[in-house]
Amino acid sequence: MRVLVTGATGLIGGAVARRLAAAGHDVAGLARSDASAAKLADMGYQAIHGDLENTASIADAVRGVDAVVHAASPNDQNSAAYDETATRAMIGALRGTSKRFLYTSGCFLYGATGDTPATEDSPLKPLELVRFRQALEAEILGAAAEGVHAIIVRPAWVYGGHAWTTMMMYRSAQEHGAARYVGNGQNRWTCVHADDLADLYLLALEKAPAASIFNGAHGAAIPLIEIARAASDGAGTEGRVAAWPLEEARQALGSFADAIACDQRVSGELAERELGWRPHRHSIVDELRSYGVAAA
Repeated sequence: MRVLVTGATGLIGGAVARRLAAAGHDVAGLARSDASAAKLADMGYQAIHGDLENTASIADAVRGVDAVVHAASPNDQNSAAYDETATRAMIGALRGTSKRFLYTSGCFLYGATGDTPATEDSPLKPLELVRFRQALEAEILGAAAEGVHAIIVRPAWVYGGHAWTTMMMYRSAQEHGAARYVGNGQNRWTCVHADDLADLYLLALEKAPAASIFNGAHGAAIPLIEIARAASDGAGTEGRVAAWPLEEARQALGSFADAIACDQRVSGELAERELGWRPHRHSIVDELRSYGVAAA
């Protein structure tokens, strides 16, 4: 298949593009500029010119491919409006084609879960950061009745490739002598390695039925203070950590601070059972500690 990947130079989109190409798919990336197109070409992908803020260009881009993976979905309120607009433009251009459209949503839609792992059937209690996605997901799934093979993936916390969320704690340890964590430290993250997540996208693209949803989550939920200690170890600050009060974190990070502080357990068993997904990469704790080994 010729697959358009939005965000093909980013964390999730980049991993997905590499995995699709390795599996023999013809990967194209969305390029806003000649510089972006050159970067995609250097990575071995075709470039299709288009801008998520230009609905006409997005519609033209998706008409020329067999499937679309929208992996440039934002996690900030300032970008939510254009993500909605771009997604609707893609769906509109795909209506009646039976082409596959994979949308990147996220597990922040579940809100705080407590000790009961969220499944794809769990009620949604979205954090304010991603509230827009609840209605947008409904529109995407509804498009299945209009000839769009729509699929939604909800990644948990994504790490690997020096992801910003993991590096934030690592760099705080380097700068302040202790890795800072938001919340009480017992708030848990369920995580997924970017390469494991890319395996899920490939399986979903090739096997998932229309109007399906899959959580991209792997392994036990880990208290944030343990992740911070691993970041501190990796940064060479001997496991020292420090609490970052939520109100202070909000001043620096806005509503993303609430996402960091959210206590979640999320299950990825549906994808394992129905698609044969087999995540196996190292944990986020091992990832962070490996930075220290690489620097030695």
